[in-house]
Amino acid sequence: MTQREITLWVDERWCKALEKHLLDGTVTEKLEEHIDELVNKLPENVYERISSEIWQEREQARIEAEAARRFAVLHVTEDGNSTYFIAEENLEMLQVAARLRSYTRKPPENSPARFTGMFSRGEKISREQFDAYVTERLYTPGRVTGAFNIDLDKGRFDTLHITDGWQHFRIQDVSTAAYYAMKKSHTVWGEREYIFHSRLEGKQLTNEDRSIYLTGARTLRAEDISFAEDIVQNENMLEFYMEVCFNADKVFGTHVCTTENDDYLNVYANYDMDKQQVADTLEVYLVRGSGGEQDYKYRLTDAEKELLLPRMEEYCQQKWGQSLDECCEQYLSEQQQKQQSGGMVLA
Repeated sequence: MTQREITLWVDERWCKALEKHLLDGTVTEKLEEHIDELVNKLPENVYERISSEIWQEREQARIEAEAARRFAVLHVTEDGNSTYFIAEENLEMLQVAARLRSYTRKPPENSPARFTGMFSRGEKISREQFDAYVTERLYTPGRVTGAFNIDLDKGRFDTLHITDGWQHFRIQDVSTAAYYAMKKSHTVWGEREYIFHSRLEGKQLTNEDRSIYLTGARTLRAEDISFAEDIVQNENMLEFYMEVCFNADKVFGTHVCTTENDDYLNVYANYDMDKQQVADTLEVYLVRGSGGEQDYKYRLTDAEKELLLPRMEEYCQQKWGQSLDECCEQYLSEQQQKQQSGGMVLA
């Protein structure tokens, strides 16, 4: 789209007089309005043709500019706050890792209040937009140069690889790798990336390592423990649905006891019939009011397991008319019968 500059020479005294007596707008704005009036008086077919050409040229320029964009999307959790945003920069994993290390290593007075402040051209987006950009990163690489889940509260750094999907690391490992990659000032960028990824070899978290354990300001109390619904047997586990009638945020460190969102928790305690004891962890599922679910674990102390055991015993008698010991005996007897009959039993 080409534009022509029109220069109009007017005696300065006329300009000053006009500026003094105009009630609204400037001399330039008034001249532009007059040009618009003249344009509107053109023959209709000429006006429509030129308007269409201008619109098409602008739309083509917009499409080209959008295709040329390079940006990363991040989901950052810090101090219980979750933020999804776009960083209008061509960012890859090492660059984000280096900024994260800088943020966590600098004294608070020299760092922004939040890690998101390390990105000067950032814009908040919704979770749905973040998910859409993740899909674009996987299936239409180009614009989205990186997608990251960074949980500073849990010490997790997840990055999306276009062929291998999500890869999970500890922030400490990523920070250390970034330190070695950026250590020598004269190193070229390609070598920095090689050092960085070499340092992370074998550091990816396994499924068990990736389990996110919740921690809060206090432990479970006797008055917190009550069960509802049916007891479900999953192989050697008896699953008890726990009613969340206590301050879940204080126990689990979540953010559901608030009017700021419609999130809620489903919590399950398990009794291990092989070991004949309360399982070591609670299964906690965070159900988001906006859609989606995320699973966590909560590691029980010995004292908390001692509180759970009599409540499980009581509820088992109430629902099934059996004690936990009787349930274990029946389960072990069934397992023995399967072994004797040649059935396969999973250890």
